[in-house]
Amino acid sequence: MDSRTTVERAQRLKQLHSEYKPLVLPTVWDVWSARTAAAVGFPALTVGSHPLADSRGADDHEGQTFEEVLTAVRPIIAAVDVPVSVDLEAGYGQKPADLIAGLIEVGGAGLNIEDTVHSDGGRLRSTQEHASYIAGLRAAADDAGVPVWVNGRTDLFLQAKDASGVLDEAIERLRAMEQAGADSVYPVGIQDDDDLLTAVTGAVAVPVNSTAHPVRHDLERFRRLGVGRITYGPLLQFAMTDAMKDVLGSWKP
Repeated sequence: MDSRTTVERAQRLKQLHSEYKPLVLPTVWDVWSARTAAAVGFPALTVGSHPLADSRGADDHEGQTFEEVLTAVRPIIAAVDVPVSVDLEAGYGQKPADLIAGLIEVGGAGLNIEDTVHSDGGRLRSTQEHASYIAGLRAAADDAGVPVWVNGRTDLFLQAKDASGVLDEAIERLRAMEQAGADSVYPVGIQDDDDLLTAVTGAVAVPVNSTAHPVRHDLERFRRLGVGRITYGPLLQFAMTDAMKDVLGSWKP
């Protein structure tokens, strides 16, 4: 994809976050799912690491290399005329500048970056370590002249035995990511907790991303709670799996 188109798509993705409250980005995993979601009318998409890995017979949690992920997402991005963000897990051990360079080369308009370092035993980056990585991503995108949308994710709630008990630390992480240049923040694992969602959406000025199940959750609820961005993670693929089983059930031998 030529650089001008990539810049235009990144600019459009930024604009969409202002136009929609919340912006829903269906999480796709191949050309078929991307084209289907775009045909419905969604103005932007995201490629999820979990469904992408499942579609390729690989493991999530960086079971693919960065080069393999880029090879897989290139045709997805090229197949649609809308901005596509890419879940790049914890960065695959890449330096921020190399991560941005690879994403831009395949036409990605945004990225998701998490603080669970799968290549290092699944440890959680410290607040400052993750913020510094995000700052590196922001600087690299600025240097490249592409306004890549950076969605900073934390797995703190997900890993905690008591999610409410880590709220203060989570807010500290979210604010640090915001200050480092994240365009949105993504506290994973609290999509069913109204109180926690309200607390985090009120604590930062950038859009808060929530995971949603496309069948079991309600868009208006997320809007009421102040969520600014919605992605599905692996849940759209899970829902499609359930639907396929239902369709095929009466045909089984």
